[in-house]
Amino acid sequence: MDANVVGNGGGNGAKKMIMVTMIILMLGYLMMWIIMPTNLYRYTWTPKLKAKMTSTYFGTQGQSILIFTFPLILIAVLASVYLHLGKRSRDFGLIRKENKKKRLTIWRRPVLVKGPLGIVSGIEVSFLMMFIALLIWSLSTFLHVGYGRLTITPGEKRWLAKWETTVFRLGLTGNICLALIFYPVTRGSTILAMLGLTSEASIKYHIWLGHTALAFFTTHGLGYLLFWAVSGQLSEALKWSKIGISNIAGELALLTGLIMWMTTFPKIRRKIFELFFYIHYLYIVFIFFFFLHVGISYAFYMLPGIYLFIIDRFLRFLQSRQRVRLLSARTLSCDTIELNFAKNPSLSYNPTSIIFINVPSISKLQWHPFSITSSSKLESDRLSVVIKVGGSWTRKVYDIVSSSSIDRLQVSVEGPYGPASNRFLSYETLVMVSGGSGITPFFSIIRDLLYASSTLNCKMPKILLISSFKTSSDLSILNLLLPLSSTSFDISKLDLQIKAYVTKDRHQSPDHLKQPRSIWFKPDVTDAPISPTLGQNGHLWLGAIISSSFICFLIFIGILTKYYIYPIDHNTNLVFSTGLRTILYLLILCICIFVTSSFAVFWNKRRNVMETKQIINMEGVTPRATPDSLYYNADRELESLPHQSLFESTEVYYGERPDLKRLLFDLKQSSIGVLVCGPKGLRHEVAAICASGLAENLHFESISFTW
Repeated sequence: MDANVVGNGGGNGAKKMIMVTMIILMLGYLMMWIIMPTNLYRYTWTPKLKAKMTSTYFGTQGQSILIFTFPLILIAVLASVYLHLGKRSRDFGLIRKENKKKRLTIWRRPVLVKGPLGIVSGIEVSFLMMFIALLIWSLSTFLHVGYGRLTITPGEKRWLAKWETTVFRLGLTGNICLALIFYPVTRGSTILAMLGLTSEASIKYHIWLGHTALAFFTTHGLGYLLFWAVSGQLSEALKWSKIGISNIAGELALLTGLIMWMTTFPKIRRKIFELFFYIHYLYIVFIFFFFLHVGISYAFYMLPGIYLFIIDRFLRFLQSRQRVRLLSARTLSCDTIELNFAKNPSLSYNPTSIIFINVPSISKLQWHPFSITSSSKLESDRLSVVIKVGGSWTRKVYDIVSSSSIDRLQVSVEGPYGPASNRFLSYETLVMVSGGSGITPFFSIIRDLLYASSTLNCKMPKILLISSFKTSSDLSILNLLLPLSSTSFDISKLDLQIKAYVTKDRHQSPDHLKQPRSIWFKPDVTDAPISPTLGQNGHLWLGAIISSSFICFLIFIGILTKYYIYPIDHNTNLVFSTGLRTILYLLILCICIFVTSSFAVFWNKRRNVMETKQIINMEGVTPRATPDSLYYNADRELESLPHQSLFESTEVYYGERPDLKRLLFDLKQSSIGVLVCGPKGLRHEVAAICASGLAENLHFESISFTW
């Protein structure tokens, strides 16, 4: 028997065991959130659990660490191992075979198209309804239990006691949202990858959770302020208790949250994006004061998502410190540029991945996401992005790059981030609908399929690219569809058809016929190719960081509690300052994460240093015919034949918009993948067509970065 088959079978068995373990852990974790508001948990289970789990090492928070923190950390570690094992079988052929099982196709169809939630699938609606049910269950059960054990002191009004109980339970219910809010924005999350999600596609969940959490917390905070005012206890608002709840810390957290909340609404976020961007960094202040408000013992209920986010954020910080090697650029007459970076061949990513770019000479704080247009399979040593001028930052980048005086540009990157698998070969026909610069994510798909058509012995899907442009000069962006390299590929093997629609111009403009102008940048010894932050075995390293940092955290807080806190407090929680305990725990947590993450990143950096040097010193990047010239166009000879084939596959329609309903309904294949990227109206139109039920063979997927 083939050793590879045996290895793959063993890997599949291990993956199944890991998956079952994760499902059991997740179900148990969810069950605890469901049971937590009940009398059973609070008055029967909690005393028994505390009696067994309270120790001189972890104090009274041992219960919350074991039940609410440990399971999610373990799931994240197991997911890292699962993804690493799956990486071996993640090639085109296996993906095509796996994706033939479309059991959830109906559930993936759009159910809601227009409205405040945007485009929502059947699966998303189902989970949303379950989450709302959990919130209603938790709040109603909290109130039922609270009212049932209501104690009225002499002279106290019953309605005031109920008021306090109600606003207190509103805060407890809002904590459920806070426990989940950081998972969608953890870009390198193994948990999101396990669910088939990306951080970009999950941003809307973060928005939903943010609005819901702040609605609960605002009602909670204002309710207490009114309660204290009515009951004559307004001095409580200025109380910072040494032990237990700190009211001032809670008010500061709420104030910070409200400031962030005000800048998140679409009109403010889109018109004054920089204000939204900088204000959102106040989440650090919000979390810090929130933990001081509730105390670290209760904070362990919400800690796992925050813990994983801190790891991800610090890894991004370490990656962003490195200046990357910008090889060349291609400029177009339609205010569009393509940037080509040197890439470590060991860095792989799937189509539709994105990368965040920072240009320090423009702004050291601003990071902007862009779709990667290159294929890591077709172009092993370079990574490309296309930037269309659409604001002040992109305008400055375009002006700098197209300037004749520039010979080097300092750039930092974070990423790439993208889907964990490539499923585009599972369709008989692949339809890609774009508007304006929304065409750029599809470049990576076409290039990946171009590679597959040349290397794999399997049937390629037919490709229909439907693109809308405002002016005929925008058509020149199609010149960037093929890579700027001498890589041998035969585009004729790809059944590609392009239908381009120019909505404003009724006649052809000579601008779109102009070939892109190539600009070559001089190398610098301080620049490095874009490399995987944690090496080729990134998922394993991430799992090691999560597990080792968490173990170190437990060891150090155990030592701190055993030899410093316990001799003072003796697990009574009545002597040692709650705020000081929280600050010490948070300090230890951050140190453990920073040390383990730094070790992993620098270890992998050393291991890849020889390969990096080879890429930095590679010869022939600047054409030898004109070694001192920044501008060079001879590369068009290398691409003349592919571009001729591309030109023959393109149909251009002037002064009209595409009839998407007719174009999609005319396709008769049994399995058609419909991808859309572009303005909101375009995405909604395509989603409505696919959701109409008139064509069961249409499988919708939206690619959106305008959240």
